Amino acid sequence: MRTGRLVGVAAAGIALAAACHEAIREELPTLPSATPAPLIPIVPVGAAPQLGPRPAPGLPGQPGTPGGDEEPLPAQPPGGDGGVSGTCSDPAPGPATRVDVKVHIAGASRLVLDATVLVGPDDAYCRLIGFTDGRRFCPPRPEGHPERFACDAALAGRAADTGRAGPTWRVNGGACVFSSGCENHPDNQFLAFAYGPGTYQACVASGVCGAHVVP
Repeated sequence: MRTGRLVGVAAAGIALAAACHEAIREELPTLPSATPAPLIPIVPVGAAPQLGPRPAPGLPGQPGTPGGDEEPLPAQPPGGDGGVSGTCSDPAPGPATRVDVKVHIAGASRLVLDATVLVGPDDAYCRLIGFTDGRRFCPPRPEGHPERFACDAALAGRAADTGRAGPTWRVNGGACVFSSGCENHPDNQFLAFAYGPGTYQACVASGVCGAHVVP
């Protein structure tokens, strides 16, 4: 009898344990299935930007077309003839005594040289036409004056190589041609292109010259 009671108690205990385990399983929440998150690329902090190639400078041998770093070229003289068709009225300038040659534009692949014809020494004339700084040598008219090109053309005469009003350009004593690193501006004889080192000279028809050395 005692053995049977023990067996019954043991069976009851097993049944109770099974019931408790089932109840615990029912109370536990169901975990959702894990979904992998999408991968997001990480940009390194302080990474240097990748720069594209620098634009190529303007090609030599193309007069009138500025290079990548150049300013626009000056407007050509009115009438397209260097101002020859205009009039240089009174006060009439004296003869050309100097030619001032300087760099007008420094571009990426070339220089634009500018020749200015000067008269003097005549401080009275310079003052009369508008220069009040006491200078004794001056252009025949101030910059922007409607007769500036006509007076410049009257002083300079015509270039020996192009036949246009303005000075004759030379480089190192030779002709101003592209193979020598020099080129006349297509529209304005008072301008020239310099592509390399040398002595660039501008001479008016009377024989007065000015020069600029490009190192």
